[in-house]
Amino acid sequence: MRIYFTRHGESQANLLGEISNRGLQHGLTGKGRRQAEALARRLEGIPIRRIYSSPLLRAVETSQILAMRLKVEYEITPALRDFDCGVMEGRADELAWQAWRELTEAWVEHGQWDQRIAGGESYNDLQGRFEPFVQGLVDAYRETADNLVCVGHGGLYGMMLPLMIPGLSAGELWRKGIAHTDCLVAEWGAEGVGVGWLAD
Repeated sequence: MRIYFTRHGESQANLLGEISNRGLQHGLTGKGRRQAEALARRLEGIPIRRIYSSPLLRAVETSQILAMRLKVEYEITPALRDFDCGVMEGRADELAWQAWRELTEAWVEHGQWDQRIAGGESYNDLQGRFEPFVQGLVDAYRETADNLVCVGHGGLYGMMLPLMIPGLSAGELWRKGIAHTDCLVAEWGAEGVGVGWLAD
């Protein structure tokens, strides 16, 4: 089985520089829609069984474009939502982003897994929803040749994918970043997990 972990297309929140990890706001920009269309073209010819989407609007709209083009159903799951930043949600000021940077540094550099912004999520919270979801997909599909797509977020993937895929470094993946609609491909087989990137 293969899981294609892709990030959503560019969103209004990206242009506004706003922390936006709650609710149905900040959908795709025109550029984001074009990115999603291009991703659909890259996935054409691959028999996708199902698409799983974060509930955030930018991911849902990306998933809708993929589902329409690839003629496959999509399902929304909270497991793929980006990490909640509590009292800093909806803000775009430097103080908010400093709090975000301090939080992610506490996780990646210092292993402070319970650290959180007031009202937000910790690393352990993310792990508690992401890891069981992905493991459930692996358990259900490992013995098949099925291909699944997960539409999520760079922050979530940078923190969580190294937990599920041996050989991925959390710090390295986080620092490199995952661009809009970049797609990391993980293949589970008898000899373990292989990983690569979907070609443009």
